[in-house]
Amino acid sequence: MNYIKQIETRWSDLDPNFHLRHSVYYDFGAYCRINFLFDNGITEDVMREHSIGPILFREECFFMKEIIFGDKISISLKLKSVSADFRKFSMQHEIFKNENELAALLIVDGAWMDTIKRKIAAPPQMVIHTLNTIPKTEDYKTV
Repeated sequence: MNYIKQIETRWSDLDPNFHLRHSVYYDFGAYCRINFLFDNGITEDVMREHSIGPILFREECFFMKEIIFGDKISISLKLKSVSADFRKFSMQHEIFKNENELAALLIVDGAWMDTIKRKIAAPPQMVIHTLNTIPKTEDYKTV
């Protein structure tokens, strides 16, 4: 089952050329990822309780079609890869406009950080279970 969030553009999301600013695509990705966690019980309170939080090392976006104000936007979440202990991950977002036009492909590499030790750490079992429910890309792998 796919995980997809519907998103509305705001006037402030546009650049002087009246299409979506490049940084908004990254904001959409963060919105989708965090909503997935919250929708699956990994809330801010749970992360605080376990002293764990997601961080990013890299974000890369491939822009295919411009998005303008009024376009209907949806963004998917897929797991591209994870380390054997789930400390590190890569996720992929497809950003569609008007239901079926692929407007952008966003790939992020990240990890889970122990917020007390300030070091990369394996997440608790409940997070691992939740990450395992994310739909996988066709080229998904454990690294």
